[in-house]
Amino acid sequence: MRVPLSWLREYVDLPATETGRDVQAKLVSAGLEVETVEHLGADLKGPLVVGQVLTIEELEGFKKPIRFCTVDVGRANGTGEPQEIVCGARNFQVGDKVVVVLPGATLPGGFSIAARKTYGKTSHGMICSGDELGMGDDGSHGIIVLPPETEVGKDAIELLELVDEVLDIAVTANRGDCLSIRGVAREAAIAYGLPLRDPALLDVPGPNAFGYPVQVSDPLGCDRFTARTVTGLSPEARSPLWLQRRLQKVGMRPISLAVDVTNYVMMELGQPLHAYDRSLVQGTIGVRRAAEGEQIVTLDGVERKLHAEDLVITDERGPISLAGVMGGANTEIADHAETEGTTDVVIEAAHFDAVSIARTARRHKLSSEASRRFERGVDPQAAAAAAQRTVDLLVLLAGGTAEAGVTEVVAPSAPHTISVPADHPDKVAGVSYGRETVVRRLQEVGCDVYGQDELIVTVPSWRPDLQEINDLAEEVIRLEGYENLPSTLPRPPAGRGLTHRQRLHRRAGRALAGAGYVEAPNYPFVAEQVFDQLGLEADDPARRVVRLTNPLNDEEPALRTSLLPGLLGALRRNDGRGSHDLALFETGLVFLPRSEQRVAAVLPVDRRPTDAEIAELDAALPEQPRHVAVVLAGAREQAGWWGKGRPADWADAVEAGRLVAREAGAELVVRGGQYGPWHPGRCAEFVVVVDGAETVVGHAGELHPRVVKAFGLPARTSAMELDLDVLEAVGDDTPQAPAISTFPVATQDVALVVDKFVPHADVETALREGAGELLEGIRLFDVYENEEQLGDGKKSLAYALRFRAGDRTLTVDEASAARDAAVALAGERTGAVLRG
Repeated sequence: MRVPLSWLREYVDLPATETGRDVQAKLVSAGLEVETVEHLGADLKGPLVVGQVLTIEELEGFKKPIRFCTVDVGRANGTGEPQEIVCGARNFQVGDKVVVVLPGATLPGGFSIAARKTYGKTSHGMICSGDELGMGDDGSHGIIVLPPETEVGKDAIELLELVDEVLDIAVTANRGDCLSIRGVAREAAIAYGLPLRDPALLDVPGPNAFGYPVQVSDPLGCDRFTARTVTGLSPEARSPLWLQRRLQKVGMRPISLAVDVTNYVMMELGQPLHAYDRSLVQGTIGVRRAAEGEQIVTLDGVERKLHAEDLVITDERGPISLAGVMGGANTEIADHAETEGTTDVVIEAAHFDAVSIARTARRHKLSSEASRRFERGVDPQAAAAAAQRTVDLLVLLAGGTAEAGVTEVVAPSAPHTISVPADHPDKVAGVSYGRETVVRRLQEVGCDVYGQDELIVTVPSWRPDLQEINDLAEEVIRLEGYENLPSTLPRPPAGRGLTHRQRLHRRAGRALAGAGYVEAPNYPFVAEQVFDQLGLEADDPARRVVRLTNPLNDEEPALRTSLLPGLLGALRRNDGRGSHDLALFETGLVFLPRSEQRVAAVLPVDRRPTDAEIAELDAALPEQPRHVAVVLAGAREQAGWWGKGRPADWADAVEAGRLVAREAGAELVVRGGQYGPWHPGRCAEFVVVVDGAETVVGHAGELHPRVVKAFGLPARTSAMELDLDVLEAVGDDTPQAPAISTFPVATQDVALVVDKFVPHADVETALREGAGELLEGIRLFDVYENEEQLGDGKKSLAYALRFRAGDRTLTVDEASAARDAAVALAGERTGAVLRG
């Protein structure tokens, strides 16, 4: 809502020194969101005057029509001589009054005016259009032509009200009253503690039997309909400059006098109105629901097929207006420029159901100034005053005559009353306002308040958003100032905080981020075809999904059972945009359907659900374990002066799994595996022991080439996925301080020859067990294959073993004995023999 400060001052005597910024601060403190203050004409500098065109000479030989004019500007140019000006516009003629900017002036945008030679003539100034003065288009698409009675030489800056400040207010959905100058003026009056001159306080004649006939068939959709008639309007009458300028400042384009007046009153009082050409309305005006399939051509020239829920205004022929949204073309007011303009009009001021208007506007994709107001709530008591204000302006500006007939159809209704304890705002805000303050603030809003400890509050008609006691408390608090509320930090009970599961989730994320991975959260929706792309078997449990009844996207109707589809999609998108070295991770829920399907219980809303009711609801939901997954492609280490770098591979994915397991304090067994999307020869299986039984908790490795092709991924993409909840269950994340021995380490290297099919993990496990408690660490540092030296089907695995005792320095014999024991057990289990 755009609110010119000059218009606002008509209803509130704001201090003369108050600027738009000052008013903005006051309104923001009162709870209105004033986004900007626009300074109209801030860089405008005169002389800018009214001139009268004396002569026009058409200049020939140019690509476009050019006119050389002499213009009388009175004594504004200091000489009284006609001003010579070159102009290309065509919408004015000799004798017209126009706006002239003289040399030395500055137009909006910092455009300085000086005498200059153009088209073979010297132009001493400009004849101005609305756009050049920052006024916007007035519908003429050309030069401003002023009324004939305008005085030559008069200051046009003052005449056209070019200098002003306009407050742009973002009105929330519950404050429809502020979509009017009247509503904002009321808020400004309260903020400044000044009286309000309410423009709706008019003497309105009562309804009688002589008004235009109206029949309301749907009182629920239209509970008030006022009709007034004005006859004898001058077809040549135009909107005065002050009215046009006010409409332009609030963001509306002047059209014709009758239409401009209805728009002006709507912006002033917040009551949408519509004017019908009386000669085009046939018979009684009716209000009803549309018949399915009825059609109407609205004022924008579009033929619309109506829905049975649409509320329409009709005459004997059918719909003539889409109620509360837009009028029909068949009763449109004729423009003053036409040969036969409108002389008699019927003014409609009605109150429509907000929900009905909102649905109609959205159904037809037709949002208008009227529908915006009806959707947010319009004062039903303002309809008669708005109709009277419209009639008065038409009589004043167009020489019309107001007919004595007044039609007013009203559905009986009682004012809304709320009972509220006088200290309720105190309890809500934690501030002691006192009864007197509460009553005063509610009365300022427009409420009638009675009672002592228990207040009986009658809500004003223009505030339909005040429905219950907390709404009244909010009014008191906002008017007393949100900034005056004390800042009180909440005191959480001791022992509360993040759960164990939440802490593990955060630690895993921090660890992966520290290892160079970037978090990439994804939507939990998948298409069922993705499991074919992942290469899962037909009976794989991951193919059993939870399907959504109302999915956001028909192509992804299921909830994910794995994090990999989303991560692989994110990797593909980033790779396609030029980021080829990628390491992404995600921690999130997956959704597994339960074997027994249950119907979720409906929890009560009038009390806290019991633990049993919550448990019953949880039992009906799918299982939702938390997983962690990573994907890698491109370079894991960049090349540079320090070396060649290296690409990401399956070992990085395996290490990511080990990293997460360490954060969970879980002992993770890594061995060769084969599953779905991973390459069968480059897939690791993660195993933990749960209640004495081995449980597979995830996989890692290089993706199968078929999966890489199906997803459009870079070659040799690797991935890992783990069940975080199982790791949490078996892990012990109690912080352990590292034990630092003061005794030296003894290092022994061994190279073992094994069959090619023997996994390194099996050999390492055997070495660890065989070496015993003296073994501090083990590292595989070389894999060697050579048929001539090792034999067919053999490979060499070289390990570095670190031995250390916590209470003494190990001897060479002790370290050698531990090494020999390790080699012996490895030979017994895997057939390993010492190389050489």
